Amino acid sequence: MKIDADRFRVREGEKVRLKDWPTLVKPVYKSRGHYGKLLNDHVRRLSAFQELHYATNCCAVLLIFQAMDAAGKDGAIKHVMSGVNPQGCKVFSFKHPSAAELEHDFLWRTIQCLPERGRIGIFNRSYYEEVLIVRVHPEILRSEGIPDDSLDGGSIWESRYRSIVDLERHLHRNGTRIAKFFLHLSKEEQRRRFLQRIDNPKKNWKLSAGDIEERKFWKQYMQAYESCLGATSTRFAPWYIVPADDKENARLIISQIILDLFRGLKMSYPKAGRERRRELLAIRKQLLAGAK
Repeated sequence: MKIDADRFRVREGEKVRLKDWPTLVKPVYKSRGHYGKLLNDHVRRLSAFQELHYATNCCAVLLIFQAMDAAGKDGAIKHVMSGVNPQGCKVFSFKHPSAAELEHDFLWRTIQCLPERGRIGIFNRSYYEEVLIVRVHPEILRSEGIPDDSLDGGSIWESRYRSIVDLERHLHRNGTRIAKFFLHLSKEEQRRRFLQRIDNPKKNWKLSAGDIEERKFWKQYMQAYESCLGATSTRFAPWYIVPADDKENARLIISQIILDLFRGLKMSYPKAGRERRRELLAIRKQLLAGAK
């Protein structure tokens, strides 16, 4: 079954109502074995693209993952990127900002981690936290030292959307290709996964009282995500709302979207010019002579 990744894409200017977006869709795999085969094929092709991307060194790729707790971000990154050469890929996980980071604007700490040309950068959470958790818990703004006149009238969220879109447009113009994934999990599936973390001793470390406390703000988070996704999904940095109640299916969808992104780069291995070819032939001659 072919994955139509475009069906999960949020169109630029589209008003997002998450109730209209499914958290579960018909799986693209027929069995666990079939899932493994499909994922391995995706990983193999992604590995080949990553090597080509590294060789061409013409642009960077930035993948951003956002979701509610237990939606499967870590697992998706782990499985989908399992075949990628670590030299060409870096994963950054952004948690509570440090004291030094709070002394800068809200984009500063993530900008330090942007991928170089020829590399893949993965943000497990990102600057989008500043219009999600900070919007749900506006008291966090006070710790960020923002001037009072910037907080008036609630316009700060629109200002931050504008800053984010401007940043991503700038990155695109300068050779960074961006894909953003919101793993769309149902509240009931989150409850089930939290219970699994309690019942399985090996997963106890994954659950905290804070996770349960944040669950109480589910409605507010959904509203914050709706506003954010609609305001910041663009042609050059689209959001994909990935149904996440089925982890395996979500991984296949995500890997297909990433493959489509790389395919769109139309890359090819650099060709040696006349001078470079002469240099290589001279080196070859030396090597053959040294073997005698």
